[in-house]
Amino acid sequence: MAPASPAAAPKKIVLAYSGGLDTSVILPWLKNRYPGVKLVAFAAELGQGSELKGIAKKAYASGADEVVVKDLRKEFAEHYCFPLLKAHATYETDYLLGTSIARPLIAKAQVDVAHATGADAVGHGATGKGNDQVRFELTAMALDPALKIIAPWKDPKFLADGLTDRETAIEYAEAHKIPVTASKKKIYSQDRNLWHISHEGGEIEDPRNEPNWAKCLVMTVPPEKAPGKPEYIEIEFRGGTPVAVNGKSYRGAGHELIALLNKIGGRHAVGQTVLVENRLVGMKSRGVYETPGGTILYEAHKALGQLTLERDLYHYKQQVALRYAELVYYGQWFHPLREALQAFIDHANQVVTGKVTVKLFKGRALAVASQSPKSLYDTKLASFAMKDYDVTAARGFIDLFGLPMKVRGLRQK
Repeated sequence: MAPASPAAAPKKIVLAYSGGLDTSVILPWLKNRYPGVKLVAFAAELGQGSELKGIAKKAYASGADEVVVKDLRKEFAEHYCFPLLKAHATYETDYLLGTSIARPLIAKAQVDVAHATGADAVGHGATGKGNDQVRFELTAMALDPALKIIAPWKDPKFLADGLTDRETAIEYAEAHKIPVTASKKKIYSQDRNLWHISHEGGEIEDPRNEPNWAKCLVMTVPPEKAPGKPEYIEIEFRGGTPVAVNGKSYRGAGHELIALLNKIGGRHAVGQTVLVENRLVGMKSRGVYETPGGTILYEAHKALGQLTLERDLYHYKQQVALRYAELVYYGQWFHPLREALQAFIDHANQVVTGKVTVKLFKGRALAVASQSPKSLYDTKLASFAMKDYDVTAARGFIDLFGLPMKVRGLRQK
């Protein structure tokens, strides 16, 4: 969907507003681009910490006519992060999809705000090179195709006005007296929410460089600064959903559970990843990700799944997780395939109930003990003792299981 042209100029735009460099610059630019347009700055509270402090004042100062701030932390944790956890989805092995899983919720709430305020358009500050443009726009297209989509970074006039990168955006902000925290010395593009924080830009862009940990780490400490003594925590699950930590219930407060695990995991340097990933639009990009609480939950959920899921179901669920991760990464959260896969995942997780003890030490989260009333683990069968086990059955099983290989071997000989 192409950006709106002046002939089809929007009357009222709901801009997904973070208070960061890109969206802060876009607000005044939109006023010039579409004279008379009304701007609604929409900010979603997803666990950014202090980043939203004073955001309404900043948005008004940058040109917003209305400001809407919604606290979506509980919904984010329980209806986005936990379904992702139950799928055990990771993109390209290491990425726990922290930014990917947040975008559909922001875009969904943005569409809701557009309906509530009578806006005819939604806008975002994602560039034409990244994944977020796809996530925002696909969600809007799925939920309300009638809304115009305003994407300044893909508007030729935006580029003609000299806004071509973060450096020129900083210069534009300085010239228009727009307060921003980014600078040419600290040029990281950071996206933070309850699930993670990502860091891109600066020295991170060159894969030959080790990231500057002292400058970029926010939620975690470097492993060498983590405590010299391990910490053990117990996480309880019901149907694949985490419900308690160390015996304290967090039912109905999933955002508080994740926040607690972020704090605990952060001090042990858990959840740090440096990843060169394949973006949906084609090029590779490099980023640093911190996902302390999510990493702990993934480790615990994996251990409980290994204990309770039947073999073929477990293996097939692993295959489903790969496709599920792609759908989330590609911005297709509201795609019917993702919804259908979720039904399978939720059904499979019905038996993922029990408790897991996780050991945290110097950047590692390791599940060291697990128990479940739904466990399929039989201690007697698992032991090396041959009592109550007919060893002669194994001979016939191997003969039949290996028959095709035996026949082929005879033919080749």
